[in-house]
Amino acid sequence: MSSAGIGSVDGFTESLRGLLERSRKIKPTGGIEPALTSASFDGDLEIISGRGEGGVTANAQDHYAALETACRNIFYDLLASTSIEDNWFGEIWNLLDIVSILSDIPLCEPGLVFWLVEELLDSQTIDGCRIVFDYLDSRRERLTAKHFKQKQLIILRACNELLRRLSRAEDTVFCGRVFIFMFQSFPLGDRSSVNLRGEYHVENVTVFEKPPIKEAEDSAGAMEIDQKPDNAEKEKTPLGEPSTDSKSERDTSTPQPADVSAKSVKFEAQGDKPQEPDPEPEPDTETLYPIFWSLQDTFSQPTRLFDAQVFSSFKSSLDLTLRKFKAVQQHQQSRGTSKLPTTPPQSLKRKRSSGIESSEHHTQHLASSFNPRYLTSRDLFELEISDLAFRRHILVQALILVDFLLSLTPKAKRKLENTSNKSVLYSYILAEEDTKWATATRTEIATYLQQGQEGKFYYRMVDTVLSRDKNWVHWKAEGCPLIEQPPLSAESVLESQKGATKACAPRRIRPTPMGSLDLGFLSNAGDEGQAQGLEALKKPDRYTLPKVEDYKAPIMEDEFDMDMAKTDEEKENAAVAKASKMWRALRIASKSRLNMFDKLEEGKGLEPLFESPPVEVKGGENENRKGEVAEEKEGAAEVKEEVNGVKEGDRIESMPTAVEAT
Repeated sequence: MSSAGIGSVDGFTESLRGLLERSRKIKPTGGIEPALTSASFDGDLEIISGRGEGGVTANAQDHYAALETACRNIFYDLLASTSIEDNWFGEIWNLLDIVSILSDIPLCEPGLVFWLVEELLDSQTIDGCRIVFDYLDSRRERLTAKHFKQKQLIILRACNELLRRLSRAEDTVFCGRVFIFMFQSFPLGDRSSVNLRGEYHVENVTVFEKPPIKEAEDSAGAMEIDQKPDNAEKEKTPLGEPSTDSKSERDTSTPQPADVSAKSVKFEAQGDKPQEPDPEPEPDTETLYPIFWSLQDTFSQPTRLFDAQVFSSFKSSLDLTLRKFKAVQQHQQSRGTSKLPTTPPQSLKRKRSSGIESSEHHTQHLASSFNPRYLTSRDLFELEISDLAFRRHILVQALILVDFLLSLTPKAKRKLENTSNKSVLYSYILAEEDTKWATATRTEIATYLQQGQEGKFYYRMVDTVLSRDKNWVHWKAEGCPLIEQPPLSAESVLESQKGATKACAPRRIRPTPMGSLDLGFLSNAGDEGQAQGLEALKKPDRYTLPKVEDYKAPIMEDEFDMDMAKTDEEKENAAVAKASKMWRALRIASKSRLNMFDKLEEGKGLEPLFESPPVEVKGGENENRKGEVAEEKEGAAEVKEEVNGVKEGDRIESMPTAVEAT
């Protein structure tokens, strides 16, 4: 629809061309960088706010419509006359920057810039769309900073239309750029990419070949082929099937079950110990092929496992697949070690000198092994299961499904009792036996994924993603509550700053630290006649050991209290006090009166200790008392003679002492 002759549109078109002319001076070489800002035009944008028929448009809606029409006219003219690989295509980048500035003021519709980007993507090839996304990546923060609610639906529509055009196999990196742009543009708690109803992608059906029908003619033909020479066998071996040579090698290296049973019978007849039973045989590739690819139906629709028959079939299929994967890995490890010396010398030298290159090559191989759809040809199946990256992809799928099963246990369901989104909750409860199987299978898969080069790192990344996904599932079950917290007010920020400043400020030292005693009594002066402070601590009774006699009166008082006690408690307290004083008296007496302990009897008190010990008085020769001393000596001799016939308990308590002559 032509807009020629409309005054407001013509006015806006003239103003926009003037701004584009100004932008050419700022960016003479064109290109995406640098971005134009409102400061680049020095107030020229105010002209657009007053443009229109009669000076000012009737209302804001007419203003937006007229400006949008002017922008589209200029955009279509530039797009029709310029290639995206041309330097002159920088005019479109400048026009998009100007429209972005006008939408932020706002002088035009906020979503106008993404409408133009959407039409630009539709008009370009895949290579041209990559250049457009270079512009979007460089302006993402600026384009989504304001009025995002008016822009989010346009962003979703434009990105989804572009993803439909891209090939997941050939344009994997570009698809990742589109997804990253959307993830970074939308808030973390936005519901636009949340599967609130818990729907599964059941349209993604994995088609594989049906097992061939074995007829009697095939078996007869196979018997004839076995009788032909080796060359004929190699010529008639179909692609993807092992040759007869390899089969014969397997037959020679791995004994058949019939041979094992025959040997076991022979050993038992000879009296030897019976052999241990062989582990379960390795699944055949032809047998595993339909069982393996049938797992994809369950992976794409886990609710099929609520049927007991399907669940039983899934368990046996997954166990068979795990057994095959382990056998393949063991075979590869043994084959690699056996063939290592026979490799060419050049490759060995390259591995020794540049081991880093070989590890980088292996990492690049694992990183470039992504494919959006599996190749289900029967001829490629044996090659696929020999690839470590392929086995890891399948086991990660199984790990996701096992985690889904473990979320159906009674313990896991108890955590989601108070959630509001019942569409992602299931009434099915996993049985205890199935829970044990799921737990054991998860441990087995985790152990397998940690094997091989960088296996532990690979499993750690997978486990981290799955553990975070559980948090997202819980958030979705709660009805997707807001994740973003409201911004803090200026008052609360200032109050927290004051509190932090007060908490970190240096504090005065207290005169009396917490937990210590007040030592002011040391400097206090006492009453007249009484020593206080340090002088009171210098009293002899504080450091002098008391005498034994000092405990005699207190012990007698305690005995009196025991006799006069009216209650059992008073009597018990008096007995405890008496026992304490008696113990202290015995301790002091042990240093000077140890010989008196023989006189103590149990239950009769400490009276022998309180008696004054005999004192020996030294004296010289005194003529006046010679007779007395001689008598004393004679008496002592007589006593000594009688001691031999006297018992130990009848000894004389005290001996005569010599008195010093005066």
